[in-house]
Amino acid sequence: MLTVAEKSARKFAKETPLGRTRRARKIHRILAEVYPNAKCELDFETPFQLLIATVLSAQTTDIRVNSVTPSLFAAFPDAHALAVANLIEVEEHIRSTGFYRAKARNIVKLANELVDEYDGVVPNKLDKLVKLAGVGRKTANVVLGNAFDTPGLTVDTHMGRLARRFGWTEETDPVKAEHEIAVLFPKKDLTMLSHRVIFHGRRICHSRKPACGACPLTALCPSFGIGELDPDKARAMLRFEMAPLATPAEEAVPEEGR
Repeated sequence: MLTVAEKSARKFAKETPLGRTRRARKIHRILAEVYPNAKCELDFETPFQLLIATVLSAQTTDIRVNSVTPSLFAAFPDAHALAVANLIEVEEHIRSTGFYRAKARNIVKLANELVDEYDGVVPNKLDKLVKLAGVGRKTANVVLGNAFDTPGLTVDTHMGRLARRFGWTEETDPVKAEHEIAVLFPKKDLTMLSHRVIFHGRRICHSRKPACGACPLTALCPSFGIGELDPDKARAMLRFEMAPLATPAEEAVPEEGR
């Protein structure tokens, strides 16, 4: 007898490209209803702040980054100030984010590049952003989508994991996955798609054991059944504002690093 997971996988095994696109867009519509307040969970006021915060978010949580950026930006409010900063002082501000020495070198170098090449202004083009120190396509798309309203897909650990579970791609390479996922959706939807999928990954579709029994996507997911199926046990696994006993403070705390 087939398991629930095997039945789910078999259900979509012969799906056509058009069928995949329609299913993907239906998933997105449901996620939009479930997460009406989905947004970038890094705190920022300027493109420069978002750029630096996103670089710092590697291998740590958004809440951890948000805990260090107020003092960092108070000391170094713009690229000109950070470019001439004392490296040890920068390290002390960001120590708790992990890999702080490498991150400090990157953001100071990044600030110098912004000053030398763009007079301290963050460029609003992908090809220019990805040439900056410590900035890849993921970081560039976060900045473009949230600071400049230029749609882009953020393929972090959550997006990559869920896209594979949804059958949108089999790619583990973020750049290849980005291209395969992006063609399924209107370009204008890509930034909000990123936020909603990331929210879902942090709250329900966990990396080790997803809460399948409490998921609103069961009928559309080829991976339904790989996690907890019991509805009560699954609901107990929900996180942040969806957790059964969530407090206001817990509602704002994102789960994992990027």
